[in-house]
Amino acid sequence: MSVAQLQSRNLVLFDLDGTLVDSAADLYRAMNLSLEKLGFATVTEAQVRVWVGKGAAKLCEAVLEHLFGQVDAQQQEQLLSTFVDVYAQELCVNTRVYEGVLPFLDYCQTHNITMACVTNKPEHLAKGILDILQLSPYFKIVIGGDSLSERKPHPLPLLHCVELEGTSTAETLMIGDSSNDVEAARRAGIDCIVVSYGYNHGESIYDCQPQQVVDHLAELV
Repeated sequence: MSVAQLQSRNLVLFDLDGTLVDSAADLYRAMNLSLEKLGFATVTEAQVRVWVGKGAAKLCEAVLEHLFGQVDAQQQEQLLSTFVDVYAQELCVNTRVYEGVLPFLDYCQTHNITMACVTNKPEHLAKGILDILQLSPYFKIVIGGDSLSERKPHPLPLLHCVELEGTSTAETLMIGDSSNDVEAARRAGIDCIVVSYGYNHGESIYDCQPQQVVDHLAELV
């Protein structure tokens, strides 16, 4: 039995990176450009794919931890601001919408289900990607990691969308790709489906006991 129950949903919340778009190649590119700029050693795309998914600040922390064995607050600030600037200049060189996403977004739109994007990426970068990939028209609400006082896995960003939309948690569905999404949804009391192809910090998505895992979002329609 699918968790989706789309006929009884008013609101679907989506994570961005690893769920709607494969952005790791551009994050990797921007990270190495930033590291070179600061005179630090570079990292591999495989490493970045393990570290992404918890927001830009956490990505920078993971990189510094790997390079220096510790995270120096000043270096962290320097790397983060450099990275956000570099990344903002070219958000979508290699970033693509995953297969199966558009049919699902079209289905929700046709059936008047409101869609929100809830990501830990800084809001202006998330909106930039949605604009470039022409996904913006689908999303009534975009919440970034810096939009509210808390970010996923805290339930606040999810509950904030429910409140904005004037609906209930029972009529809301979360779709993500990581333990962060599963935990946020669980704490918010919202059903959650995860995709098998995203970024989950190098761990199996099954470890966090999601309610349902799908290979393509199109399967849900």
